[in-house]
Amino acid sequence: MSSIGQRKADHLAICATEDVGFREFSTLFQDVRLVHDALADLDERTVDASCTLLGKRLKAPLFIAAMTGGTDEAGEINRELARVAEEKGVGFGLGSQRAMHVRPESAASYRVRDVAPGTLILGNVGVVQAKAMSTDEVHALVAGVGADALCVHLNPAMELVQPGGDRDFSGSLDTIARLVAELPVPVVVKETGCGLSPDVGRRLRNVGVQHLDVSGAGGTSWVGVEAKRAAVAGDEASRALGDTFWDWGIPTAASVALVAPLGFRTVIATGGVATGLDVAKAIALGASAAGIARPILKALRAGGRAGASAAVDAIVRELRAAMLLTGSRDLRALARARRVIKGELSLWIDQLAGH
Repeated sequence: MSSIGQRKADHLAICATEDVGFREFSTLFQDVRLVHDALADLDERTVDASCTLLGKRLKAPLFIAAMTGGTDEAGEINRELARVAEEKGVGFGLGSQRAMHVRPESAASYRVRDVAPGTLILGNVGVVQAKAMSTDEVHALVAGVGADALCVHLNPAMELVQPGGDRDFSGSLDTIARLVAELPVPVVVKETGCGLSPDVGRRLRNVGVQHLDVSGAGGTSWVGVEAKRAAVAGDEASRALGDTFWDWGIPTAASVALVAPLGFRTVIATGGVATGLDVAKAIALGASAAGIARPILKALRAGGRAGASAAVDAIVRELRAAMLLTGSRDLRALARARRVIKGELSLWIDQLAGH
């Protein structure tokens, strides 16, 4: 197996079986309290959780977030989860297509359009890799999987800990500006578990970015994943660096609340989103939709496609319950739902909003 393929296999195994969540910090969704409406004048059956995201109509503001690709096992997982996304009317995100670019023979592990013909599919490439590629080469990755949009991921913390990872992040903003201007599909700029600040949001808006995925802190620590890989490899320096920065980042709830007022067309909340109530809180903070990765992967591992399908059903059921209990007939109403912000999240918003 190539080094990229082995890394992807390691990521899957570690995420599915080991404790790689943030140790001391959380998403801060617990600091959002939605105000209960005891006199909600609604029939639960008429609550409308549907939305349009990146040009596709979804039954709920949810997608199975980017996880994997590049190996046979990853291909099987992608196809099973894409089938679930198609069945449930939610979106689906591919893992980094770097392996597909370096090893074209791995392309099949990313191709899911045949089992998910109507699904919103998001391609994925790292900004460092995109910098070294022509726009035509990047577009070939998108077209090769029939993706509706391309996520360009930022992951400096993860790369710094990864043995042999990237160290040169210069030119990232120029690369993003080029892709936004030249690609024929929407570009979604996303972090990889460390969140996006309002300053970064403004810099991205200034070069034409309209779509963000905050991928904040509080869920899977990809720094932690790389720290575990470094430990297995005997790279003590990388392991120690990963232990120090395991909890690095902007909590997901804070990142959503801070970038949502900046005028983006799409703000996606990923990073530790685990329940439909978390999705509801994210939308009340200004998100357009939310992505969930590890819990659905674990459900697939434990119960196959039926287990993953049941996990999505539970999330949507919880979201619909939150909508009714806040008197929200649709997602526009949920976005206006009254909420109380407390604790650390209030500090993040007070100290960084407008900065």
